[in-house]
Amino acid sequence: MFAAQSLAELPDQDAILSMSGLEFMQGILAGKIARPPISALLHYELDSVEKGKVSFRGTPTFDHTNPMGGVHGGWYGTLLDSCMACAVMTMVPKGSVYTTLEYKVNLTRAIPLDTEIIATGVIDHAGRSTGISHGEIRGAADGKLYATGSTTCLIMQIKRD
Repeated sequence: MFAAQSLAELPDQDAILSMSGLEFMQGILAGKIARPPISALLHYELDSVEKGKVSFRGTPTFDHTNPMGGVHGGWYGTLLDSCMACAVMTMVPKGSVYTTLEYKVNLTRAIPLDTEIIATGVIDHAGRSTGISHGEIRGAADGKLYATGSTTCLIMQIKRD
């Protein structure tokens, strides 16, 4: 999987609308579609994709710390937003897109620096206009729970001229 280095490397709207959300996510996993640049910056990448479930692997480093030396809450939030929203994306039909409306994060413990985690999002509901999912961040080696979350996404059918 390669991370986009410019807007030109990201798929355009016609390309996105020509496939289902599941096909889109599978394209990223297969390396046919660039992963978003934020994933390179925050050291995470897509690990698995299936209908209604998406996982990312990541490792927070010193670059992701807050002023007290702990992993910044925004890192947790970004990983949970990614896995939960992408779980919704796997349910989006061809000709539609989604966006996050809101998400909630609960941190249960601090992730030690340089600890590989798995962030998994699972669909709870996918309707015509909304998708709801939940997620969790666990240690890849020991399964310890570091955070949980939930999201609501807006699903939009795009009318093409």
